[in-house]
Amino acid sequence: MTVLRKPATMGDILKYEVNPNYNRESVTLLEGTSYHAGAVLGRITASDKYRLSPAAEVVGNEGAETAVAVLLYAVDASATDSIGVVVARGPAIVSKMALVFDATVDDAPKTATKHGQLAALGIVPRDTA
Repeated sequence: MTVLRKPATMGDILKYEVNPNYNRESVTLLEGTSYHAGAVLGRITASDKYRLSPAAEVVGNEGAETAVAVLLYAVDASATDSIGVVVARGPAIVSKMALVFDATVDDAPKTATKHGQLAALGIVPRDTA
């Protein structure tokens, strides 16, 4: 039997926010990948573009190692920089299970670090249904 998987939706990711006009921002996503809804993003200091937040500093993408936002809708930026909508500030609650991390965030301590970086901005990852 074929198993179908539904991609995450904004409702799967964002569980609470005070006001969409306050909590959300439109940002430019760095080209080169297809971003999934729930992607944990960092901001590249030199360009103000966002990318998946790596576990450690990446040369040329300095600043992105700090998680600063969560993408609410999937965006295909494989060919060109694209615009995405993110939760950029709290108070907000996001589902831990719906978050998508960079491949370098590959163990519990690194994931906990990203959760802490988001929580410092008021974007609180929680175990939610």
